[in-house]
Amino acid sequence: MTETHPHETGSDYTPLRSLAHRQPLMVTPATTLRETLYRISQSQHDAAIIIDAATDLPLGLVTLRDMLHVISFEDGDLDDPVAAHMLGAPPNLAADAPVHRAKVMMAKKGVAHLLLTEPDGRLFGLVTQADLLGLRAGGAESLIAAIGAARDLDAMVLAADQVRRRGAELFATGMGVEALCQWMSGLNDLIGMRVIELIEDEFELPPVPWCWIVFGSEGRLEQTFATDQDNGLLFVPPEPESTDAIRDAFLPFAQSVNEALHRCGFERCRGNIMAGNPECCLSADEWRQRFANWLWVPDPQALLHSTIFFDFRPLYGSSEPVDQLRDWLIAEAPGHDRFLHALAEQTLSVAPPLGWAGQFTFDRNRDFPHTIDLKLQGARYFMDAARLWALKWGVWATNTAERLRATGSGRGRLGEDTAAEIESFHLIQRFRIHQQLQTRDPDAVNRVDPDDLNELHRLMLKEALKQARKLQSRLRQEFPL
Repeated sequence: MTETHPHETGSDYTPLRSLAHRQPLMVTPATTLRETLYRISQSQHDAAIIIDAATDLPLGLVTLRDMLHVISFEDGDLDDPVAAHMLGAPPNLAADAPVHRAKVMMAKKGVAHLLLTEPDGRLFGLVTQADLLGLRAGGAESLIAAIGAARDLDAMVLAADQVRRRGAELFATGMGVEALCQWMSGLNDLIGMRVIELIEDEFELPPVPWCWIVFGSEGRLEQTFATDQDNGLLFVPPEPESTDAIRDAFLPFAQSVNEALHRCGFERCRGNIMAGNPECCLSADEWRQRFANWLWVPDPQALLHSTIFFDFRPLYGSSEPVDQLRDWLIAEAPGHDRFLHALAEQTLSVAPPLGWAGQFTFDRNRDFPHTIDLKLQGARYFMDAARLWALKWGVWATNTAERLRATGSGRGRLGEDTAAEIESFHLIQRFRIHQQLQTRDPDAVNRVDPDDLNELHRLMLKEALKQARKLQSRLRQEFPL
């Protein structure tokens, strides 16, 4: 990313620069180990960044643990220059990257420190694992280790199954829905990244910047226990004329990744929204043109695509072109009133399943009578409205709760009203997850019969759907049809 996004306020989509509350300890390459240790002892730091004093560019990193090891076991001299023992080119991210990306990178690389840099490469700050508590909750350390140690697809299949089993245990013990979804999404990100790494070794890919991107629930960090693949690939050709040839070179690799993810339990997308589809393996310019076409001509197909594609985020590879696409989208979308109104009309086309007297209503599904699809007639109301408001207000986040938080003040909502919207969304998600863990029928994973709920849960579900009705009323006022 190339700029701060002030609308973001939540945890996993907070820009990293907001977590770097103190100035890091910086030393020059010629500083001795003795001096560096002394300066660490006089501060609360456990690491020092080696920096080029002339350019402010970071050269390396040394931790207190590293220095003690060098002195104790490698015959290091206290008068050695710190540059002789530093870690060169330490892991780094843009200061405006979201927290979630840092969590995944630190877990993947097994590091405790991450440098934050400005767009020109200058150092901004340093974040540590202590700043990013969350992903390692719930006993994830062993799962992260298993994913990182996997050397073939069979091992990845086992690791993915272990993640789902542990996630089910956390849900059963009462872990909050938002925390659980972020936990699951973080580990699923690591699974996806490791799968791509394994498959990448089997192909000779074009030497151009490229990135695997994710859409839908994975893009929103809202993956539950019944999720299919929604992904794509973005690449940057050296010249437009080479686009088709580069796409043809990436497609066999992308199709192999899609097959490997399917084996790991991430079902193939029924709509073929997968990177192995040539329509989802595009250059950066083609992706931008496709989004522009959807904004300019909001036909039903464009609106359908917006509910999936507009929730994109980078997963693996060069994230900068994807961040640039997001920057362009959040600057461009607010000016397309026709598209936003059409999106609102689509969102309002399905009413919450409550009758005039507050009783549940049903969609007459022949296979599952007397049930409510809590994805299409529950969570969708909050997802669609949050996406619409995010596009209108130019919000970077893709997560539904984060979008509602970030746009609340712009919509004139009180904090407690926004909290009620988010709590209702998460309550519906909890009912969905419970159902997903109870059935193996893929067509029933989101369907709940209210008669199967106890009286308190029926009341809670009705109140959540009433919040969805209120949310739709606000949309009608804001986007009169």
